[in-house]
Amino acid sequence: MAAELTDPQARNTGAHLVYSELKRRILSLELKPGERIYEPAMANELQVSRTPLREAIRRLISESLLEQQPTGGVLVPVLDEKAISELYDVRAALESLMAREACAKATAEDLEELRGIVARNAALVDFADEAMKYGVALHAAIARIAGNSWAQRFHGQISSHVERYRYFTNNAPHRRDEALAAHRLLVDAIASKDAEKAARIAFEHVIGARDETLRVISQHGLDVS
Repeated sequence: MAAELTDPQARNTGAHLVYSELKRRILSLELKPGERIYEPAMANELQVSRTPLREAIRRLISESLLEQQPTGGVLVPVLDEKAISELYDVRAALESLMAREACAKATAEDLEELRGIVARNAALVDFADEAMKYGVALHAAIARIAGNSWAQRFHGQISSHVERYRYFTNNAPHRRDEALAAHRLLVDAIASKDAEKAARIAFEHVIGARDETLRVISQHGLDVS
């Protein structure tokens, strides 16, 4: 990143780059829950002026990925069991809706795409990061096929927050195997245009992730160090 971003277009581009980098660090837990963002140190680290940094911070606050404190400080939100449960519950409802709608709209080309994603998921299921990438890709493809713009919008927002919690489930081989099995069943149901079955599988799949996340937290706490 340039040390100084003076013209408006460069400043907007700089703010987006800072936003993307901070968001990556938050979602990957590189920035720890509860950690404070110190503007001078962060601006120096990212080699930008404080103007694009502040723009990025305001955007992340609006997305609830950072929290503004009454004292003026900015913190990474702590991981909270109640918030996790509510987040996954909403995501389950959205995934169920989109799976149902995808049954009516999926073309032969769409089904080929979904099966290709599942095949790559299966080939790389032993690798946590790759398995997660293709799991995310499958849900995004189903959302696109469903074509519900409001559901897609909310799904995108929720998925960003859910990414913070995949730390607690994605490293477990048994959970990756369970997710792959659910993905296969889900694609088969969409291909069969069985809307009720697809909706149920999608819902139960997300609830399973919720329960596993809460189970791990209950055993090991919210420590991510």
